[in-house]
Amino acid sequence: MSSCCNNNPTEKTKPPRKHACPVNAKEYIEVPLQTILQHIKSPWQQILNEENYYFCDDPNCKVVYFGLNGTIINKSELRTQIGIKENNENTPICYCFGVTKAQAKQNSELKSFVTRQTKDKMCACDIRNPSGRCCLKDFP
Repeated sequence: MSSCCNNNPTEKTKPPRKHACPVNAKEYIEVPLQTILQHIKSPWQQILNEENYYFCDDPNCKVVYFGLNGTIINKSELRTQIGIKENNENTPICYCFGVTKAQAKQNSELKSFVTRQTKDKMCACDIRNPSGRCCLKDFP
């Protein structure tokens, strides 16, 4: 017989897929630790807890990554420019192929190229893009 009050301590609860940024209180989607390690300065010097991390894409917020347990990684702690957080035409929108905002606006074929490469699984957005997601939605 099952009980609603029966707790099994060996069962792990899944962390939330979205979590609120500690600075702007908006909810954001989870990002793998592997992605964060590709973008922070001197990852060998960082002590990152085994926790779930999230990507804040608010251009007005200095936080880029934050963890469930209170870890905060600000823009200044990254070696990568975060295109969505910058008001600069030379920041990347496609990290796999090095496409900037300006290049995408000037050459409409770039999006087609990136789309083909993505369909052929020739990209690494989950690691190279700081958001851990595909860049195609960021193209103009």
